[in-house]
Order: sequence, then structure tokens, then C-alpha cells
Amino acid sequence: MTLEAFFLETFRSIPPWLAVMIMAAIPVAELRLAIPIAILKPPYGFGMDPVSAFSFAIIGNMLPVIPLLLYLEPVSNYLRQWKTWDRYFTWLFERTHRKHSENFEKYGSIGLAIFVGIPLPATGAWTGCAAAFVFGFKFKNALLAIFAGVLIAGVVMTLLTVGINIFNGI
Repeated sequence: MTLEAFFLETFRSIPPWLAVMIMAAIPVAELRLAIPIAILKPPYGFGMDPVSAFSFAIIGNMLPVIPLLLYLEPVSNYLRQWKTWDRYFTWLFERTHRKHSENFEKYGSIGLAIFVGIPLPATGAWTGCAAAFVFGFKFKNALLAIFAGVLIAGVVMTLLTVGINIFNGI
């Protein structure tokens, strides 16, 4: 069973708008999966209009952002009291800084927005929140950059899905 089929079957029994919001809030799916499932016609999706699909996916994708931005640091600090977690976070933060610090220092909030806005695996609002935490973004700057990135990704995914529907005649 594909990831798309799993989500579609799991959420068939609830209203489509709510299913799209929940899917968009899940880290693996986010709006990269929620928008195509929302727009595609049954049996492949819910058959929502693109504007509704976009709107509900944006809302859903942004739902976890504020709690993540507020609580990633306290949770990380709490977990660091155990040696295993401390080693893991040290490794993760050093690796992330080594690989990405030049780009985030150079581009700042715009770089974070672009990072979140590229609809590829391992990018998105959840990863953007983690990057904002690791690179010490202020809450307001991180929130605005992540929101801008979510909007970019939403537009890209909506246009791709509508374009594929037109091309395939779905």
C-alpha cells in the first residue's frame, strides 16, 4: 500500500477539509501530500477545488509551527540531561551547522523561506522549525519565514497537481 493510499483510506470517514488539514499537519505528509490528495478526483483523492485544497492545507501545515518554535528548545534542553540524547543533539547540531550554516548566515530568513518552500522530501514546515531552532532564529522571523515557505510550497503543489490533472484529463 502506498503512502497516498494509506492516508486516503485512513481519512475517508471524516470531512475532506478536516482530512486535508490533518494530513498537512503530519511531518511526513505535510502539504506535499495533502494538496494532491485533496484535489485529485475519487478514487484517487477527495475532488476538492484547488482554492479550498490550498487553503485547508496551508492552515493544517501551519498548525504545528507555533508549538514547535516555542517548545523545541525546552524539550531539547530537557532531553540533554541524559547522555544518549546529549550526544545525539550535539552530533545533529554540529552536523547541521557544518552543512548549512553558510547558507543560513548568508540568506537568513529568505533562505529559511526558500528551504521550507522547496517541495522536496526533508524540507517543509517541520524541518524549517528545526532549522530555525538550530540556527537561532527569533520567533517572529522564523514564523514569518516558515509561513512564506509554506505559501510557496502550497502554490507549487497546487499548480503541479492542477497541471497534472489537466494533462491527464483526471
